[in-house]
Amino acid sequence: MTISWRRVIIVASIVALPTVMLAASYGAGIRLNLTPSYPLGLWRIEALVRPVVVGDLVFVCPPETAAFALGLERGYVRRGLCPDWLSPLIKTVVALPGQHIEIDDVVMIDGRELPQSVVRTVDADGRALPSHPGGSVPTDHLFLHSSFAGSYDSRYFGPIPASGVLGLARPILTVVP
Repeated sequence: MTISWRRVIIVASIVALPTVMLAASYGAGIRLNLTPSYPLGLWRIEALVRPVVVGDLVFVCPPETAAFALGLERGYVRRGLCPDWLSPLIKTVVALPGQHIEIDDVVMIDGRELPQSVVRTVDADGRALPSHPGGSVPTDHLFLHSSFAGSYDSRYFGPIPASGVLGLARPILTVVP
């Protein structure tokens, strides 16, 4: 049996090229979103060189909490390279430290209803979905939201540390499902 070095090089190239491309794109802040909370496709993490403001669309690493352990167990969040091996989330910042959150049938921020914020009591599989009790957003925390009806966001896991923000989320090549 003779080994064709040409075939070995071709096979090695076929395996190595996607790996090198993936590593390079990851290092450049390119991420693939496969969740329905925001359009599917390629996104870029843009460095944030100013304080976070309401309306910012951000990539954020979820903290290691019971709410995210439940989210992982139920498939609301996925595995990734953030602490606790969770995937970064893409969410919109809707409230900052000191703002008051009320959670009932919808989310109220400082007495104003947050559009598209119906709070569900069960998930798509009929399992009880606990919501956050509300209150003031703590110092150095953010309240996050997605208008997607099935989004797992701060309605359910509460405010999360601003230190988890990786940067602004910028679409590169996306499609709306």
